[in-house]
Amino acid sequence: MKSPPLLDLQNIRVMRGNKVVLDDFSLRIGAEEHVAILGPNGCGKSTLIKTITRECYPVVRERSSITILGQERWNVFELRTLLGIVSNDLMSSCTGETVGRDIVLSGFFSSTRIFPHHPVDPKQKELADATLAQLQVSHLAGRPVCEMSSGEARRVLIARALVHRPRALLFDEPTNSLDVFARHSLKETMSLLASSGIGIILVTHELSDIVPEIERVVLMSNGRVAADGHKSEILQSERLASVFGIEVEIGRRDGYYHLW
Repeated sequence: MKSPPLLDLQNIRVMRGNKVVLDDFSLRIGAEEHVAILGPNGCGKSTLIKTITRECYPVVRERSSITILGQERWNVFELRTLLGIVSNDLMSSCTGETVGRDIVLSGFFSSTRIFPHHPVDPKQKELADATLAQLQVSHLAGRPVCEMSSGEARRVLIARALVHRPRALLFDEPTNSLDVFARHSLKETMSLLASSGIGIILVTHELSDIVPEIERVVLMSNGRVAADGHKSEILQSERLASVFGIEVEIGRRDGYYHLW
């Protein structure tokens, strides 16, 4: 039996206050597909992420629907075990003296640290340590976040998202605030995860974030899908110029696209 799509949004409208942010928005992503959602700041990417994670809800209207893995309704805590999130909002919450292992363990409780009322069992500790080892950051297990580099903290956050062995990972502007080395390391990690069979949804305004394993690109503009297809067709100067509002040139090297 064919698996239901990871995400199926049909003609949804999402409002933030009195403003329509997503309008007649439709997007279908397969369960193990790798997709980049690309667009400028203000195009609705953040609202789309919050809609996927059930922080925002579409307006109820005819011929509008949203399903995740074939279901219309979800217990949010169950959903988080199947769709791991690596976001800047979450990164800003994981600060202070919390050590790497506790950040990863917090994924079991949908928190950003381990509190006294959280019953951590040996199996969860084993999974947390195994996930840190998978990402080659076991040495960060006992290190406080405040003593980590931005790149190290981001990898621990990926481990937090992976600890449930989810069906897919959603990356929200993953290379923001990272230096050149940390960006390179994070993109290598994304490539390895994509090659392992886990679905990847990358939401970004940076063309260079799109790793070679991602072949489908969705362009967003003004709360709508402006284009959707293979990246060789979508990542063209004229298309990107119309979305970003500026003349651009595109280069390609080692499977990566660059914009200037």
